[in-house]
Amino acid sequence: MDLGIRGKTALVCGASKGLGRGCATALAREGCRVTLIARQREALEKTAGEIRAATGATVAIVAADITSEEGRAAALAACPNPDILVSNAGGPPPKATLDGMISRRFGRIVNITSSAVKAPIAELALSNGARTGLTGFVAGLARQTVAYNVTINNMLPGRFWTDRLRSNTDFIAKEKGKTVEEVKRELEKAIPAGRFGTPEEFGELCAYLCSAQASYITGQNFLIDGGIYPGTF
Repeated sequence: MDLGIRGKTALVCGASKGLGRGCATALAREGCRVTLIARQREALEKTAGEIRAATGATVAIVAADITSEEGRAAALAACPNPDILVSNAGGPPPKATLDGMISRRFGRIVNITSSAVKAPIAELALSNGARTGLTGFVAGLARQTVAYNVTINNMLPGRFWTDRLRSNTDFIAKEKGKTVEEVKRELEKAIPAGRFGTPEEFGELCAYLCSAQASYITGQNFLIDGGIYPGTF
């Protein structure tokens, strides 16, 4: 399916690896011009080269800390008028990009948050509160912008096989005196899908939420966790 976003500009935060990279790759495959932001230049350059080779898309990079004022300024200088913003680990404030999106009558903002919004994680108390607060902020803002074809949605990932989960699995294995593969299988058994998610499939959902066809979807929280969340709603 043609998602109708060929030629759009996309600003993707935390894009050198993991879920951010998955989103950037999917958008590039759809023909977007993508700017990747992360702190480590070497990882960014490697990822950008691989995405260019795989998709033929135009890919720029910004090595900066997006949580700092300087980092946000650098990101917006490199991609001053994004049609698509994928916010990961904070990201540029939506207000910095909304006016342009509204004037062009097209905008897609996707915030990568966490399944903790639906089911708080005891060890991540501060993160639980911050992400839930962002969800409330988005819920109100998204209703103000959708009339201009600017949508804002959240993606709530569960367990995905990223570098972070690999390192966590390594740590648990050492603590329990087990192999990494044993711990990995134990963790996967708790997921109804029987496996971890992949950054690629996460990216495909992100690309759809950024599509022309998704213009009637806003202010929503998309849980993508292989069925581990046990609730009905």
